[in-house]
Amino acid sequence: MPLSDDQPHTRTRLPVDEQPSALPTIRQSRPLRTLLTVLVVVTLLVVAISIANRGKPGSGGSGGSSADHAAANATSGAGPAPSGDQPVGTTVNGIASGFPHSEQGAQSAAANYAVAIGSADMFRTDSRHTIVATIADPGAAGALQSRLDQGFGGDTAARYGLDAQGRAPKGLTFVSRTVPVGTKSTGYSDADAKVEVWCTGLTGLAGERSVQPVTANWFTLALSLHWTGSDWKLADFTSRQGPAPMPGDQQAATADEITGAVQQFGGFRYAR
Repeated sequence: MPLSDDQPHTRTRLPVDEQPSALPTIRQSRPLRTLLTVLVVVTLLVVAISIANRGKPGSGGSGGSSADHAAANATSGAGPAPSGDQPVGTTVNGIASGFPHSEQGAQSAAANYAVAIGSADMFRTDSRHTIVATIADPGAAGALQSRLDQGFGGDTAARYGLDAQGRAPKGLTFVSRTVPVGTKSTGYSDADAKVEVWCTGLTGLAGERSVQPVTANWFTLALSLHWTGSDWKLADFTSRQGPAPMPGDQQAATADEITGAVQQFGGFRYAR
């Protein structure tokens, strides 16, 4: 017999844990479906961008202009990239010569002249005079010669344990090497150029009885160059300390290892 509307109805409340599970299941599946959709869209975007960039000039290692590369390096903080020019093939008295009449040529000359100025040959009178005659502008050679004689002879040589001729004591090897880390043009015209060369250097006496062990230092040389009509030549230079990085935690080499390295490893010619 059917119930009338006037008769009371009975309602049953189920415990929360016993509620039907269909609705929660539907709600739980939606976040997963949304996540999968987002992943698919992102993947498609990455593929599309990579395909679009593949044909653009400058996206590869050899594409793009030098200006584009310079701008990219400036943005990334990597510094100026090497030019790719080959080192000069000519030398005078063992020093590179015949640099291009360009800003890059001036930077190459500055790097090579920094190596010569910081070499062990500068502590010997005869070889120092040869170096100055090779790299100096004729109009500045006299003043540079006098200045460098004072800077590398006498007390300076004695401070490193060298005799008046710049020779190391018997059984010891005198080390003086300059290694350019980078160059920067601070002024350029067809006749004159100013270049800074960031360097690291090794100086000292290598050997078991040395009281002046070989140490590393960091400095910056600022060189003024003049175009003589056939090459860049040194007119003047100054030096300042740093910038120096934090020292590493490498163990110092023995005296024999340093001596062997100096005798076995030659230097380089540098080009911008």
